[in-house]
Amino acid sequence: MEIDGGDRISGERPIIMVTNDDGIDAPGLRSLVRVLVSTNLYDVRVCAPDSEKSAVSHSIIWSRPLTANRVEIDGATAYSVDGTPADCTGLGLSEALFPSRPDLVLSGINVGSNCGYNIVYSGTVAGAREAFLYDVPSASISYDFDWKRGEMNANDFALSAQACLPIINGILSAIKNKTHPMQCFLNIDLPTDIANHKGYKLTRQGKSMGKMGWRQVEEKAQGPKMLSTMTMDTESGVVSSDNDTSAHAGKDSRLFKRELRASISEEGSDSHYLKEGFITVTPLGALSQTDVDCQNYYKEWLPKITNQSCSSSSL
Repeated sequence: MEIDGGDRISGERPIIMVTNDDGIDAPGLRSLVRVLVSTNLYDVRVCAPDSEKSAVSHSIIWSRPLTANRVEIDGATAYSVDGTPADCTGLGLSEALFPSRPDLVLSGINVGSNCGYNIVYSGTVAGAREAFLYDVPSASISYDFDWKRGEMNANDFALSAQACLPIINGILSAIKNKTHPMQCFLNIDLPTDIANHKGYKLTRQGKSMGKMGWRQVEEKAQGPKMLSTMTMDTESGVVSSDNDTSAHAGKDSRLFKRELRASISEEGSDSHYLKEGFITVTPLGALSQTDVDCQNYYKEWLPKITNQSCSSSSL
């Protein structure tokens, strides 16, 4: 499959478009853009949500037009959009907002890791997946921020962005040489102690996830603030205005709060090596293919139950 923009890369600066799910003002996105611009190697564009959109997965908005507003970011052409990460990527690729398609889409840097089953919920990963669906090379990038540590350190995001440059340049080189595989996109997770990371590790998506529970709460404690796909601020009773349910609560309404009750990890998977201190690089696709054993089971099961049904209906 020929890659759009491959000929342009050989003669001009490659175009990188950045999106995310934390919003255009998020420190991860701003640090990534700042590092990309500082290299003077890329034409940098930004098309990102105008507000927090964590854990919206691959949802898109059909019900209304989207508004794109120009935002000043030094060295980049940037727009904020009142849509989801997938919306932002789709609009940015469409040539309706920008004059041409990018050579590479980067989604991140997310505040919080995205590994295992949590990838299903991730708006960050969806931003990269949307580009993959339209045959544009892409990568999602997440930083495993330690929420117990306190305030975010902007230097951690700058170091994370710098650590991604070899991967970014490698992808662009492969695009130029027409050797980049178009059957997948990359999910990159950076460890908490990014300054002392143990190197780069090719991994597979595991089955790790945060097991959620629910409990009923009073009206003033509507729910936790979403901090990332994998982590929630369980100490806070504040939610963003987008998630405010008080306006819809009637006298017979009951309010429930989601809470993280357990974290499950898997040996040898993306989350395992991330916790070991590696920068994990995981190729992903978009097909939800099942285990071979399940396929074989249903290969026998489906004719059996349908034949039984036909036999019963003929009686």
